[in-house]
Amino acid sequence: MPAAPQKEDGGPQRIAKLLARAGVASRREVERMIAEGRIALNGEKLTTPATLVVDLNGVTVDGKAVRPAAETRLFRFYKPQRALTAATDPNGRPTIYDRLPPGLPRLMPVGRLDFMTEGLLLLTNDGGLKRQLELPRTGVERTYRARAFGQVTQDALERLAEGVTIEGVHYGSIDANLERRTGSNCWIEMRLTEGKNREVRRVLAHLGLQVSRLIRTAYGPFTVDDLEPGQVEEIGQPELEGFRKTLK
Repeated sequence: MPAAPQKEDGGPQRIAKLLARAGVASRREVERMIAEGRIALNGEKLTTPATLVVDLNGVTVDGKAVRPAAETRLFRFYKPQRALTAATDPNGRPTIYDRLPPGLPRLMPVGRLDFMTEGLLLLTNDGGLKRQLELPRTGVERTYRARAFGQVTQDALERLAEGVTIEGVHYGSIDANLERRTGSNCWIEMRLTEGKNREVRRVLAHLGLQVSRLIRTAYGPFTVDDLEPGQVEEIGQPELEGFRKTLK
């Protein structure tokens, strides 16, 4: 079973939050597991994710006790194209877990990359860290490189720094730069902090560009450098702890 955190400061907390922090699953997935009757407290199946506990003593998942806390770990993974950022796919498409090498602990992705988007995907065993890194207010910068068909000016890209609203969805400030042109294609680097669903593709489509390749090259200080598609590498504890101290 996944690891459980030690007793939290500040009194009782929602069991869904503690299970997510323990790396059992995301909060949403924990809520689904509770609805399916898979989680129990002292032998009684839970009916609500709002159940308050001070720790996970007596909590079982699928009848198995949650083990004592494990050290928070973070990995860099070069997600290849044609891999879904999910545990399973009802349509049978390959997922990131099909691409990960064997022997790793149970890991959760930090955010998502589209099926055809490649590049850096952070993986962690700590649901609390996962959630913290995903929250827009934490302000972790994501960097992308996009190859797109069409014509665009640097002036048009610079206006994205003011934010843009597309079909009722507002996208915050984006730092975008035209790297080079090759025939009818161009390479654009984009830095953003929100990471909304398909944000880069939608913003570039709004500018009349059709993305043919999209690579996330960095997430905060961590980059995809030195990794080949499908490769994974653990981030050292000193580097991880230093990064966590910078988070809002």
